[in-house]
Amino acid sequence: MLLALTAAVTVIAAVIQRVTGLAFVLVLIGPVVLVYGPVEGVTIAVLLAVIASLFALPGAWREVDWPPTRWLLGAGLVAAPLGALTALVLPDAALLLLIAAMGLLALSAQRFGRVARHLHGRGGAIGAGALAGFMHASSGLSGPALASFALGDDWPQRRFAASAQVIFLGYGLVSVALRGLPSSPPADLILLGACTAAGMLLGGWLARRIPIALARRIMLLCAWTGTLVVLVRGVVALFS
Repeated sequence: MLLALTAAVTVIAAVIQRVTGLAFVLVLIGPVVLVYGPVEGVTIAVLLAVIASLFALPGAWREVDWPPTRWLLGAGLVAAPLGALTALVLPDAALLLLIAAMGLLALSAQRFGRVARHLHGRGGAIGAGALAGFMHASSGLSGPALASFALGDDWPQRRFAASAQVIFLGYGLVSVALRGLPSSPPADLILLGACTAAGMLLGGWLARRIPIALARRIMLLCAWTGTLVVLVRGVVALFS
């Protein structure tokens, strides 16, 4: 039952990623962490995000804005080992709370306009990239820092969404190398990988039929629900 729920959310996350260019891990992280635990759940989410980026990249390649992408990606790759180490040394309760906090940060990123205005140019890309790389390796949630830089640098949404696929793929490959492959049953991983691929293909067909505003509302509903459940579980684990 729980695996079926996770598989369904994986399809939804992939469709939203395909339609909006973002939010795959944000939608998926709650259910996958609840089913597999904070360490294994994030490892699975990061691996599936690599699959999603591989499917999204061919259609986005021509729109990639390479100068800021290189700085964001390079700084993130330097910071990723610290994120992976943080996830390794934290106890489960603290890691659940960290994941929930990063989820809340991601969902509240649009409110940080004043902070985002300071993130621009090469210096802003290095700072945002380092934070994003740390967050991706520790929780899979690198979007808030990238989105803040995009806002501060006046990055056009289409170019940003395309460039993010390159960045997510780079972060994901390094995070998988640092964290290792998931230890869950191969049948589970094959099913979730197939659901990711199916969701990306379905999302490509639905992209012209689903309004982006609707996709974002569904994303917010799924992401808030999962994040709050992870937060509650972390608090319970902390005091148990």
